[in-house]
Amino acid sequence: MAARLPAIETFPALRAWQRKALVEYLRRRDPDFTAVATPGAGKTTFALRIAAELLADGTVDAVTVVAPTEHLKTQWAQAAARVGIQLDAAFRNADLHSAADFHGAVVTYAQVGMAPHVHKRRTLTRRTLVVLDEIHHAGDSRSWGDGVKAAFEGAERRLMLTGTPFRSDDNPIPFVSYERGGDGLLRSRADSVYGYAEALRDGVVRPVLFLAYSGETRWRTNAGEELAARLGEPMTQDLVAQAWRTALDPAGDWMPQVLRAADARLTVLRNAGMPDAGGLIIASDQQTARSYAKLIEQATGERAAVVLSDDVGASARIAAFAASEQRWLVAVRMVSEGVDIPRLAVGVYATSASTPLYFAQAIGRFVRARRPGETASVFLPSVPHLLGLASEMEAERDHVLGKPKDREGFDDDLLERAQRDDQASGELEKRFAALSATAELDQVIFDGASFGTAAQAGTPEEEEYLGLPGLLTADQVSLLLTKRQQEQLAAQRRRAAGPAEPAAQAVAAPPAPMSAAQRRVALRRQLNALVAARHHRTGQPHGKIHAELRRLCGGPPSAQATIEQLEERIATVQTL
Repeated sequence: MAARLPAIETFPALRAWQRKALVEYLRRRDPDFTAVATPGAGKTTFALRIAAELLADGTVDAVTVVAPTEHLKTQWAQAAARVGIQLDAAFRNADLHSAADFHGAVVTYAQVGMAPHVHKRRTLTRRTLVVLDEIHHAGDSRSWGDGVKAAFEGAERRLMLTGTPFRSDDNPIPFVSYERGGDGLLRSRADSVYGYAEALRDGVVRPVLFLAYSGETRWRTNAGEELAARLGEPMTQDLVAQAWRTALDPAGDWMPQVLRAADARLTVLRNAGMPDAGGLIIASDQQTARSYAKLIEQATGERAAVVLSDDVGASARIAAFAASEQRWLVAVRMVSEGVDIPRLAVGVYATSASTPLYFAQAIGRFVRARRPGETASVFLPSVPHLLGLASEMEAERDHVLGKPKDREGFDDDLLERAQRDDQASGELEKRFAALSATAELDQVIFDGASFGTAAQAGTPEEEEYLGLPGLLTADQVSLLLTKRQQEQLAAQRRRAAGPAEPAAQAVAAPPAPMSAAQRRVALRRQLNALVAARHHRTGQPHGKIHAELRRLCGGPPSAQATIEQLEERIATVQTL
């Protein structure tokens, strides 16, 4: 028996961006349509509504959804079934065709890459809408991209979805349109764009507070030399990579202190109107994931769920966690994108992966809003590149072909190179060894601005930030953070002044000279304050103001900028 057509009238009401994009799609009737929407905005609902419209009016007879992972296949099929579209999530390449009572199938990019001829035959047999979820994955390898193009070139319609910057490499993405800009470079062009800043303004996503932790780290290099550095201070990339790795070592003090702080924040949220709030720790590898789970159990007395991508039943464990009230989930990349766990409200970014694409995917796990006032908190190392990504969360990015690529962040390949054996020295043990690390709250980043000064872990000053109310609007978050920072600075001035002296004996002491690192911190705070003032005058998002200053003055994000670059941006923003 053939599958019944879905009833359009039973669909949930669409959000404003979904209605606008749907009207544009139906008006144009083009074979290809690319929709970019921030994680949590409702791309799945939008795509299923288009599928229902095309099935109902006879434009297509079948639907194929291509997803990045096996878990997402099940998630897509369940979401489609709720609106009357039956998709076969168990389809295998050997099956050739789905049963007649399905409207189509959900497959992975890997499946298509392994047997594109199977999917081409299915696509040409029936007029098909192909939904390419997180389309940037079609550029992950040549076989995937070529397979997707070969399999679906003959489709009646193709709908491309993504919630993150497309890619950081030059692999062109099938079916995505590129336009040449004034600089001669090709940039991806989307037909519908709904960014994080718009979604935050509409109340579709949660405000995200980034709590950046620095601290002293000490390690032994692969040549046997002991080094020490403060996480977050200007250093070479290799030194930052090693300090970063030292901080993330589960045997040190940094991770236990940060996890205790994150759990304290989770408790605040649970007591303030989000009783089922959950936390996610994103780890670099399986061994450290298991170690982090032990640390959480030691700190809270409650076992954490651990999800590893190659474990049997990983998808079932994610679903069980999503439906439970368990406090913590530890995962390795498995939950980086697309996985829907709306109750996640606290994150610990304890991974070396740091491309803009991966960072946006990871933060996207925490932004989905369920009710007004919910906020999300993400704990991360005070690493310049990560701070830059957190500050520019609102920025919209395109996939650019032909642009010289600067290394961004310190992903696994750089860490591996920093830890590689030094062949010039044979008598020493050639192994990187983390020796110690301590944590302190360096700053809180919200809406592109930086708040607070350094506060040792476990102190009342840190607790003031961890105890911010859990249900707040974006404006209330900014107001409270500004107030808290003013109180913190006032308390520091009082401590520095010491006991009051008689007026006759009081002598104004000259201010102590600042180090280069202190000067950079002061300039960053001044720049953020000026950007915040312009935001309140114009309503323009902080991220866009920072991006405009970078365009006018050049240079990297403010977290990585030199003293001269910060001074130039301060002078520039004062003239805008």
